[in-house]
Amino acid sequence: MWLFVLVGSVVGGYIPTLWGANLFSFSSIFFSTLCAFGGLWLAFQISRNF
Repeated sequence: MWLFVLVGSVVGGYIPTLWGANLFSFSSIFFSTLCAFGGLWLAFQISRNF
């Protein structure tokens, strides 16, 4: 589960840099949090099916 949260957080934090935002901008922190929760949800769904 933690691996999915970590990967989601890193990917989400990097997304705003694609349109020129700083790595420590508000949008980067927002997307990092959002994708971390998405990674947690995905890990929960995968573990529920096994």
